[in-house]
Amino acid sequence: MIRVYVELSGESLALASAEAVAAAEALGGGDASSGSAFESLRALEVPEERATPLLAARLALARRCLVERSVGCDPEKSSADAGNSGASAAFRRIGQPSAGADPSVHAVARRYVSAGGRIDLEHPSRRFWLARDRDGADHLLEEVATVDRSSEQRRRMPLLPFQRPVSLPPKLARAAANLGRVRPGDRVLDPFLGTGALLAEAGLLGGRLYGIDRDATMVRGAVENLSFFGLSAEELLVGDAGAVEFPGAPGAFDAILTDPPYGRSSSTGGESADRLVERVVPRWAERLRPGGRIVLVVPTGAAELPAPWRPTVSVPVRVHRSLTREFRVYERTT
Repeated sequence: MIRVYVELSGESLALASAEAVAAAEALGGGDASSGSAFESLRALEVPEERATPLLAARLALARRCLVERSVGCDPEKSSADAGNSGASAAFRRIGQPSAGADPSVHAVARRYVSAGGRIDLEHPSRRFWLARDRDGADHLLEEVATVDRSSEQRRRMPLLPFQRPVSLPPKLARAAANLGRVRPGDRVLDPFLGTGALLAEAGLLGGRLYGIDRDATMVRGAVENLSFFGLSAEELLVGDAGAVEFPGAPGAFDAILTDPPYGRSSSTGGESADRLVERVVPRWAERLRPGGRIVLVVPTGAAELPAPWRPTVSVPVRVHRSLTREFRVYERTT
């Protein structure tokens, strides 16, 4: 295992942190925050450095993945050692958009050049960052993978073939899929399919997709949206998620991701939203394999799931201007 540091974005630090840990777990790593030197970075473990591009490709609420290059020595000496390669590089401090007048950044850059390296701020071969630890000492970290934050912009609702005014933004839907630790080949169910936002993100992570919605228009629209991303579902059903069955008998599910239709009476068939969730979610949760995860996006204060589903994460997040939801994660213990 190697230690990787993730610079989280500022949308929701609690959700971003939980997403980063779950994404590392999906890759065979996990949390390494115990004893972490940096307050501004989330410490994770991954099996090898080559896994960091896979980690970055999964994440939505982060900026970059970094590995420390100054272990056991000072940042200036580490910079000189790196400069021996002769490669071009850029130097910044974590949390600052440019080097500015930071004397420490300029000092490590000078040592890099003195050792034979070159500075290129526009298209460098390597990117280095200074991070200050809890004791005030600087460390040199190298950026080994960057999160493509423009990709979620290309998945926004206004660009999709089937649109509805209320749907999880793709970055939050991707965070939910990561919280579910979706891996390639996993069976993933959304019993309240809607526009297919959650299943789309699970599918882009390699999941096998199953969904249910009582509205045939929503199911057809979800098919259009999945197709837009080059995805197809294993099975999508029209009907009451508390009663229908998949004819293909998919077996146990690995994850359930869902954003129930709270406050949208037209999609609940006149049933109260609370009652709908109480009736539907436990039924499908019974089909979850041991260790599988349920990710619910629900109003703050909604009832908890009972045992054997153990709550592991609960983070309130502002989804839209006047809409706050809790991202809850449950893990099956038996």
